[in-house]
Amino acid sequence: MRFTLVDRITELETGKSITVIKNLSMAEEYLADHFPGFPVMPGVLMLESMVQASAWLMRFTEDFKYSTILLTQARGVRFNNFVAPGQTLTVTSTVHRSDDRQWVLKAAGTVEETSTVSARLTLEQFNLSEKDPGLAESDRLRIEKMRELFSQIWTPTSSEGSKS
Repeated sequence: MRFTLVDRITELETGKSITVIKNLSMAEEYLADHFPGFPVMPGVLMLESMVQASAWLMRFTEDFKYSTILLTQARGVRFNNFVAPGQTLTVTSTVHRSDDRQWVLKAAGTVEETSTVSARLTLEQFNLSEKDPGLAESDRLRIEKMRELFSQIWTPTSSEGSKS
């Protein structure tokens, strides 16, 4: 099962920052078990929403050059509040530093401006074909799929998301 934890990108500044939203609905299957009678978004999925937001910033900044982005480190993770069905988690991720393959970002999630989660994330980007040239087609398909999904969650205004 793949969890898509970004419903919409609301702000995007190339190479600098991204803000996304995740609307939590009772329809999310995992809420039946987490926790019965007190449904809340699991902490690991709150963290994953910050990773996904950060990965979208990286993909857009690099013009979808890499097929794979992995979390390599999460430091200073703080869970401060719950996210319940009917609430919107707003995630902001800001680049702290980056090089060719590795990015360090500061990410935070809020609900109605109340802190829910924060962390310092290190993500690494690469193509699978770098280790196995036979995976070049897999890279191409993954990048194509990410471009398609991106076009569904980001609709820039004329002043946003420019590659300047």
